[in-house]
Formats: sequence, C-alpha cells, structure tokens
Amino acid sequence: MSEEISPTGKHSGPGSSPELRASHVDRDRVVDVLRIAAGDGLLTADELDERLEVALSARTLGELATLTADLPPTVATVGGTGAEAKDVVRIEQVFSGAIERVGRWVVPRRLDLAITYCEVTLDFTEAVITHDTLRIDVAMTGKTLTLVTRPGIVVDLDGLQLVHSRVKYRQPPADPDTPVVLRVELVGQKAHGRVVVRPARRTFGQWLLRRPASRSAGV
Repeated sequence: MSEEISPTGKHSGPGSSPELRASHVDRDRVVDVLRIAAGDGLLTADELDERLEVALSARTLGELATLTADLPPTVATVGGTGAEAKDVVRIEQVFSGAIERVGRWVVPRRLDLAITYCEVTLDFTEAVITHDTLRIDVAMTGKTLTLVTRPGIVVDLDGLQLVHSRVKYRQPPADPDTPVVLRVELVGQKAHGRVVVRPARRTFGQWLLRRPASRSAGV
C-alpha cells in the first residue's frame, strides 16, 4: 500500500486515511505552511489565494495534503528548519540606499537593525506572520525608521531610547473585535531622525470612496 502525504508534507504510514476529517488546527497549520511558502517565493500571490481558499474550506486531510505536496519538506514542515532559519534576521547597513521589507515577506521572531544613515521601511500590510511577537533590536542613527501597520498589529515603543529623535505614531481607531495577530516590540536606541508608525495609505480610488486601505485578500 502506498504512503499518504500528511497536511504538513510528511509521509504517513499505511494505517492513515486521507478521508479522515480535518480539524481547525489542521487547516490553520496548512495555512501557515502556504504563507511561509509564498514569503519564500515558492508560490505566486494568485497561487496563494487559490490554495488558501481551498484550505479554509477543506473537509478532509486528503484535500489538505494536496495543497503542500509540491513544497520542499523544510517549508512544508511548520516549525522545522525552514521556519527556524528566520528566527533571527540581522540587517547591517552604513550610508547606503533605502532598506525595505514590503509585500509578502516572512516576519521573523527577532530583527536586529544596525543602521547608519539609511532609510528603513517595514511594511506589515501583506507580511506573512507566523509568530505572535516580533522584537526589533534597534541600533540606528539618522534617517527614518517607518513601520506600516494593519488592523491587528500593535507597536510597543516603551523599550526604545530616543536620542535627538522623535516619534510619529498614527493609528486609526481600533475595532474591539479585531484580534491582535502581532505585537512589535522596539528596543534599543534610535539617534537622530524619526520613528514613524502609520497605517497603509489609501489608494486614490479608496480615497474617493472614503474607504480604508485594505490588505490583499486571503492574507
């Protein structure tokens, strides 16, 4: 009897059945796998949206298994080496161009910023979030550190020391029903320049319709 592929991409024994019912935990696990794969460039935005739709409505483990069968094992295993490699990311730049993390980038557990006179933008609008907390260790001099947020993301600046620097924190009124999906903790020191925390800017069409800026569907 041939082996089956589990929702995480692992091969299971002959006693398992693809017709077993999928639980909420099973669906959530596959959703995390797909988001990590998209952040690594293994899936396009359209492929991610299509697979997320199937994952959220899947009734059996067999349906979920097909969604990750073509992904590398290190990605298909949530919490394995593929995810652990992104636990700590260090960015070190001196007098260079702007540094940006935009689109479907994978948010690590910790981000070390050693920056001297470079603009830094961290846009969480479409970011792939796999942990509930991001600690940013800041050692930054000059220019502006910008964090673009979305509903469900909270930024904590209490641990950040400001030296000849200022903060602009702009956040729309929070919906009490929106759960917190990510807490961003800034610690360390920002000397000179600014720290800006703001929501995504509306497109011209959204401005005309008086609609808030929204993230892409399925994320």
